[in-house]
Amino acid sequence: MEQATNSIERKKTEQAANSIVFLAFVLLFFASPGVADPLTYNVLNYGAKPDDNFDSTQALVAAWTLACGSINPATIYVPPGRFLVRNVVFRGQCKNNGIVFRIDGTLVAPSDYKVIGSTGNWLFFEHVNGVSIYGGILDGQGTGLWTCKRSGKGCPSGATSLGFSNSRSIETRGLTSLNSQMYHIVINECQPLDCVSVGPGTNNLWIEKVACGPGHGISIGSLGKEVEEAGVQNVTVKTVAFTGTENGVRIKSWGRQSSGFARNILFQHAVMTDVQNPIVIDQHYCPDEKSCPDQVSGVKISDVTYQDIHGTSATEVAVKFDCSSEYPCSNIRLEDVKLTYRNKAAEASCSNADGTASGFVQPSSCL
Repeated sequence: MEQATNSIERKKTEQAANSIVFLAFVLLFFASPGVADPLTYNVLNYGAKPDDNFDSTQALVAAWTLACGSINPATIYVPPGRFLVRNVVFRGQCKNNGIVFRIDGTLVAPSDYKVIGSTGNWLFFEHVNGVSIYGGILDGQGTGLWTCKRSGKGCPSGATSLGFSNSRSIETRGLTSLNSQMYHIVINECQPLDCVSVGPGTNNLWIEKVACGPGHGISIGSLGKEVEEAGVQNVTVKTVAFTGTENGVRIKSWGRQSSGFARNILFQHAVMTDVQNPIVIDQHYCPDEKSCPDQVSGVKISDVTYQDIHGTSATEVAVKFDCSSEYPCSNIRLEDVKLTYRNKAAEASCSNADGTASGFVQPSSCL
């Protein structure tokens, strides 16, 4: 009997020991930072300084290089403060599809546009898949990023605050784009930069809680510059605000032949304050009337929804669909739109556009 009792006690002791070992293993496994949390790359650790006069570009590039090269999801963290950053291209292909930019501070463009040069972009994402951008402020500082109406001295060409091209599954939330107009004396010759520009080959893009102004607004395009060009699809732009911008939500294509397209686009919950062109599709883009005079755009635009968009227009025509005569815009939907001009109903203009209107729509739909 005593031997049996001792045997039972030994088994209990062994089971308890095994349970403790297993529990210790589980705790160790889940406490491992590589398993529990994504890798975080704080730009301060790579030489960035919250100083308007200190160039933190290389620190941001270093953090991106590490995050892009990681096989695990990674976060690039920009802490509170103002960080001076020159023009940067964030290129893929990355080894993971879960890179997050967590911005608690402000990224500041150079005040001298010559630093940006003729690249046409400040912060540009190319060939990336699965990038999210949360929070933060982009400050263009007015002087550094202008798009000129005409070529000539004193203005750079085609500058964009935040751009995407040939990218998939991109998300931006809570982002504010500033472009304080410091050079009012040249406002008649140059225009402020795009807030967000979406280029060819971009798929599955989510933009949310973005504030723009002044500037060009949020643009899909220019599309159709090349004869053979990838299209744009599955883009959502929601909860956005525009103040004093040239455009609100815009789709723009060159007036010449192309295999490009734009489809499955949703613009939702947008507030316009004194915006020159709150809702616009322009398929006759031809700067300086070169390389495309009197041509017809080959870009096919379809399945575009404008939902819950309201505010004030700075011009009488608040809704303008100027589409291709060869490939008319199709399935354009206006839902609950209210735009006024000088305290009265604005106007709408349609050319080669087909679609529907539902709910309260003002100006009266021309579809």
